[in-house]
Amino acid sequence: MDISVKALEEAVSIRRQIDSLEKRLSAILSGEPARPAAGGGSRQVSAATRAKLAAATRARWARIKAGKKAAPAKKKGGLTPAGRRKLSQLMKARWAARRRAAGNK
Repeated sequence: MDISVKALEEAVSIRRQIDSLEKRLSAILSGEPARPAAGGGSRQVSAATRAKLAAATRARWARIKAGKKAAPAKKKGGLTPAGRRKLSQLMKARWAARRRAAGNK
């Protein structure tokens, strides 16, 4: 029986996965909360560290917001007087063209 090193490594890896799954299954069936395997779970952060992170985040956002000045809200839509004049001229030309076309029929 000739087994390569790669095949042995794969077998060991599968065996570790099986052991991990068996532990999780027994924890579920016994009613205990399953603890994540070493190196693969979420980390617990102390309250002091969370407070430091929150303070740093607030300070960062304060710096970002301090750099921006609130611009006055621009009025959306609407027509400028120049735009209104141009539109009026275009409409008058269109109506005149329609009258000419109606008169030629």
